[in-house]
Amino acid sequence: MSMHAISAGSALDVEPLALNVNGRTWSVEVARSTPLLYVLRNDFELNGPKYGCGLGQCGACTVLLDGGPTRSCVVPVAAALGREVLTLEGLGTLDALHPIQRAFIDEQAAQCGYCLNGMIMSAKALLDRNPEPDDSAIRQALRFNLCRCGTHLEIVNAVKRAAHYLKTEPGR
Repeated sequence: MSMHAISAGSALDVEPLALNVNGRTWSVEVARSTPLLYVLRNDFELNGPKYGCGLGQCGACTVLLDGGPTRSCVVPVAAALGREVLTLEGLGTLDALHPIQRAFIDEQAAQCGYCLNGMIMSAKALLDRNPEPDDSAIRQALRFNLCRCGTHLEIVNAVKRAAHYLKTEPGR
C-alpha cells in the first residue's frame, strides 16, 4: 500500500483500482478519493504532471482525461475509472518526440520548464479540437496555465509551430 493512501483515507477505504493511463492498464490500491496526481507520480512514477499549487489553479498537473485538459491535483482517482488518462509520457519518447514536444523545443519555449507539462497537454487538447488555432484561440486555451518565467510569446509560437508540424506530419 502506498504512503499517500493512508493519508487520503483509512485503511478500510483502500481498494484495488485499474486505470487506463497512456494506453496501458495500471493497477493500484488506494482510496478512491486520492488525487489522481498522487497516483500518477507516486505509484506509476509518471513525473510529467507536476505538483504546483495543489488547488487546480496553476496547470502544472494537467493531464488529458478523455481528451480534455484536467487538473489532476484536484481530481480524485475515482473520476478516472473507465476513462483514458494521457500524461506527457504518453505523447512521445526521447527517441520519437511528439510534434508538440518538438515544437516547444524548437521555439525554446521554456526557461525553468515547470509549466511545460501543463502547457503541452493543454496545447494537445487545443490542437486535437482546432488544428489551426489563431493567437487568440491559443491564448484562450492556455489562459489558466501559469508561467512564472514569462515565456508566453515563445509558448504561443510553439503551439503555432506544432500546428504546422501536425498538418505536415499526418498520423501524429
